[in-house]
Amino acid sequence: MPPYPDPRGTLDPAATALLTVECQRGVVGPDAALPELARAARESGALDRIARLVAAARASGVQIVHAVAERRPDGRGAGRHARLFRAAERLPVRQTTGTPAVEIAPPIEVAQEDLVVRRLHGLSPLHGTEVDALLRNLGRRTLIVTGVSANVAVPNAVFDAVNLGYTVVVPTDAIAGVPADYTAAVIRHTLALVADLVTTDELLGRLRRG
Repeated sequence: MPPYPDPRGTLDPAATALLTVECQRGVVGPDAALPELARAARESGALDRIARLVAAARASGVQIVHAVAERRPDGRGAGRHARLFRAAERLPVRQTTGTPAVEIAPPIEVAQEDLVVRRLHGLSPLHGTEVDALLRNLGRRTLIVTGVSANVAVPNAVFDAVNLGYTVVVPTDAIAGVPADYTAAVIRHTLALVADLVTTDELLGRLRRG
């Protein structure tokens, strides 16, 4: 299969939502808990492209949804049954509710009409959260997935959305993970099987035509 679909296709903004995955200060900001992932998001240009996509999509009538992962200050209800959860407890920057770490990171801007969905448990922005119900209520059946990381949360979001019946679009230069060659492999050998792969420029063109 080709790595990218025909970029001449269009998107119906009224039926489309754009999801930013964990694009929060504590994950991709200058003082992030995982500096290597934050550098990958910034130095690859992915974070800047996400900001461009969010602004253009919003202007086109696409619903923007920001998915944020956080923990209560007392840690109540947080999982410890996976290695990743236990490691998060030892990080120097914790994604604690009400702190700057769970704010959306610049240059992405949050508008009043955006939805911000916060989760206290799990690895997926969709499973066990309000995202699916909110999008169905808004009549959105296509989901553009951006953000971090290509290691965990982004594939979770893509597969959950496909299982829920959404058409998924992934702008491949607007996601990031570590190392970079692993991200490329996930895109080519996994996400390509279930999602419509585009570049940011191709997607911006689709939004203009839509």
